[in-house]
This record gives sequence, structure tokens and C-alpha cells, in this order.
Amino acid sequence: MEHLIRVQNDYDRQVLAWLRGRIGDAALQSAVHRLASPRKPYLSTICRSLGIRPPSRRQFAAETARMHRTVGDSYLARIREILARGPAQVAPHR
Repeated sequence: MEHLIRVQNDYDRQVLAWLRGRIGDAALQSAVHRLASPRKPYLSTICRSLGIRPPSRRQFAAETARMHRTVGDSYLARIREILARGPAQVAPHR
């Protein structure tokens, strides 16, 4: 999709992924074509034309932190499970 839309930084990539998930690629391509400009449109222009306000940088950061905590918690649970078995039941590392 970046071949159709001006993506300049990580926030733009996050907004693009969010927008693709929210409205789908076909609707996004249609919006780009409706803007009909020789230059690639900015994501903010596309969002305004669709009447959609993307999440803020802070909201994306909070979601990323939530995902990292979830992954970390699952690893910790697995480590605790392995430690609870005791040394006799842990497979040797080769």
C-alpha cells in the first residue's frame, strides 16, 4: 500500500496498518483514487477524506506496551512452569 500513499515514519506505518485493518485495502485504494493527485497523498489527507481520526501516537504506544506485557507474561508463566517441575524433569541442553 506504501506505493500509493506517502508513508514517512513509524507512526505513519502504524496508522496505515490500523487503517487497512479498519476499512480494508479495497476501500483504502478507492479513497486514494478519489483524491486523484499526481503525487502520493498523505495519510492525514486520506483520513480526513474518509472522516476517520486515527489513534494518537500515545494510543499506539500504549497498545504496544500492552502487547509486550502479554508476551512477557506468557514467557514468565512458561519459565515458572519449567522451574516448578524441578531439575530432574528438565531436559538437558545439548
